[in-house]
Amino acid sequence: MKRMILVCLLCLPGPIALAQSAGDVPPPNDRLHVESNETVRVTTAVPSADETLQIFGEQLYRRNIQPVWVKIENLSDDYLWFLPVGLDRAYFTPIEASYRQQNRIAILNPSTNRDYMEKSIEVRVEAGETKSGYVFTRVDEGTKSFNVDVMSPSGGFPMTFFVPVPGLRADHYAVNFAELYPEEEVRDVDRDELIEYLETLPCCVRDKKDKDYGDPLNIVIVGELRDIYYGFLRAGWDETETIHSGSLWKTFKSAVAGGEYRYSPVSALYVFGRPQDIALQKARTSIHERNHLRLWLTPVRYQGKPVAIGQISRDIGVRFTRKTITTHKIDPNVDETREYLLEDLAYAQSLGGFGYVRGVGVAPFDEPRGNLTGDPYFTDGLRAVFFLTRDPTAISEIDVMQLSARPGSGGNSE
Repeated sequence: MKRMILVCLLCLPGPIALAQSAGDVPPPNDRLHVESNETVRVTTAVPSADETLQIFGEQLYRRNIQPVWVKIENLSDDYLWFLPVGLDRAYFTPIEASYRQQNRIAILNPSTNRDYMEKSIEVRVEAGETKSGYVFTRVDEGTKSFNVDVMSPSGGFPMTFFVPVPGLRADHYAVNFAELYPEEEVRDVDRDELIEYLETLPCCVRDKKDKDYGDPLNIVIVGELRDIYYGFLRAGWDETETIHSGSLWKTFKSAVAGGEYRYSPVSALYVFGRPQDIALQKARTSIHERNHLRLWLTPVRYQGKPVAIGQISRDIGVRFTRKTITTHKIDPNVDETREYLLEDLAYAQSLGGFGYVRGVGVAPFDEPRGNLTGDPYFTDGLRAVFFLTRDPTAISEIDVMQLSARPGSGGNSE
């Protein structure tokens, strides 16, 4: 049925042509991203809030509108059809974007509507043609991930883009991954060596003084850093901001009002004597409820790819602290949260394979351990090992790997 609908869409005549000269001009920045194949070349750019004001004369970001500039060059002998839903399933039409920025007044300004129409992109691109213009998406701070999906009568051409947008002070920007370890410390391992290494790592995170144990290190990510970011962003995870006055204020307002602050800072936890290299989160209904994880790059590589150890937990509440304004109460069933990540990455088609190793140590329901903030947790003692893939992988194609353990078999004790 879906294929029939797409075929029908491709048979429709093109939209009424409007002057596109305004949309041909890219945003005033040097952040162009290009992907291409034999059929099509796609260029994208995402203007910042200030650049958007310069282009449209309005603070569109304040209306939750983030324009994305797209140029499609048709290199084939047939027409192409651009599908804007790949950028945002809830994107705004040009007239709708104009309406929102005009504060929803009863009578719309025709000249403003025309300006937005002329700066938008047409969806049909004839053979040999180039079309460019804006799609009006919802705001994503930090790295914006989206697809530019193009169809032709012979098939589809999906292209994925991950575009950093100025404005968010993401914490991982300050990490120099190339210098985390001296070159002589980095080593490649085979399958058995990987399992042995992962099972000998500490059970849990530590505090800054390397004194007290905290949350269990219950996940392992194998993949290039680029693939890690792509995989998680494709699954809808967000970056986290550094702790500064602006982020603390936004955290405080969200905590009081129960709002959703997608990029809320996380406190520093320690492995290898340093705070997390990467922190990601997935907000749910509010700042009080989210899943968040931390990752530390290890000095080993498997099949030439980096290996990161990490912890994941599910926030089910919040309380105030002196240092970070708020801290979260976690769901004590950390294994449930670990399995959620497996399902989430699988449905996002970011997972090539997975398995389990020991290393955390069993903590029964009736004898839970506690983390650094005093929250109890229980676990089967296993670490889930996720092998990420750059190319989308269907659930039926995921490799279920037999490593050293399986859920229910129990992990080693500390």
